[in-house]
Amino acid sequence: MSLTSRDVALDTPSLVIDLDRMEANIRRWQATMDVAGVALRPHVKTHKSPEIAQMQLAAGAVGITVAKVAEAEVFAAHGCRDIFIAFPVIGAEKWRRAAALARDCRLTVGVDSALGARGLSAAAIAAGVTLRVRVEVDTGLQRAGLPVQEVGALCRQLLELPGLELDGLFTFRSTGFAAAGKRTAEEIGAEEGSVMVELARDLRAASIPIHSVSVGSTPTARAAARVPGVTEVRPGTYIFGDYMQTGGGYIGEDEVALSILCTVVSRPAPDLATIDGGSKTFSGDVLPERLGLRGYARVVGMDAYLERMSEEHGVVRLGPGINLHIGDRIALHPIHVCTTVNLSDELIGLRNGQIERIFPVLARGKRT
Repeated sequence: MSLTSRDVALDTPSLVIDLDRMEANIRRWQATMDVAGVALRPHVKTHKSPEIAQMQLAAGAVGITVAKVAEAEVFAAHGCRDIFIAFPVIGAEKWRRAAALARDCRLTVGVDSALGARGLSAAAIAAGVTLRVRVEVDTGLQRAGLPVQEVGALCRQLLELPGLELDGLFTFRSTGFAAAGKRTAEEIGAEEGSVMVELARDLRAASIPIHSVSVGSTPTARAAARVPGVTEVRPGTYIFGDYMQTGGGYIGEDEVALSILCTVVSRPAPDLATIDGGSKTFSGDVLPERLGLRGYARVVGMDAYLERMSEEHGVVRLGPGINLHIGDRIALHPIHVCTTVNLSDELIGLRNGQIERIFPVLARGKRT
């Protein structure tokens, strides 16, 4: 039974997981990191589901990565005991909540400023806990983190602040996708790992204890993990895959586990079909032309792509010879799965064309 068959008892639009593929992705990546001798701490912002996180932990992940304190609170409340907030936590209320959460789980928090360090320290003292911290390093993305030459000074400040325990370093290099066109993900990942390992070595030589060296995105993690001295990787998208990853050549089409099932509701032109999923279903945060891709989603199994969206309408551009009828159902791979999942309340798990499991997206919308 195909996903797009009308016999599948799903209304549209629906976010659908191929459970066999998702489970294979979990096993494959865990096995790869086990062979490399590197801990896998998946970033759960991709699925935002405590149930799926427990599947990753059961396969051997050492813990999980989140981006926000609110996400950490959700996952801790549902049994995740080792959580890393890979984001600079800034603000009195967030510091208070992070310190409170550290009473209930093994929490590590990212920091890249003296202000953030002092705030975490004060909150930890007030809560009577010790907060583990990692310093974020900017290895080229220029999004967050300190330049390599400034990391040592912040590490020394952290060692002097009560209530804090310096655990190590982390970075997110990514590939720049299309911007990295002249360099492969393998090259960028190897460089990411090497820069971090060399920095950790220099800091240790200066009597600064560095335990964890945490790196990696889905495109770069496998190469970074092969660099001796890297202790942990934090990929997220690998569990589902998306059009951005397949379009960049980072994963294969047979690894994409999440699709969006939609219905054709109108045919405004011979080469256009309108579907019942628009910007309230598909993420628009990634501009496809910057990546050399066509559209905000790729239609599975045919030459067609999601060209434009309004709130509830998605307009699909059809290739030569493609003919769709009103009422037809199509499956699409979104360009960015993480932000797409954040738009939905549930993920529907299918096996052999039958609904087997429904995963509530409990951490969606957790922005603080």
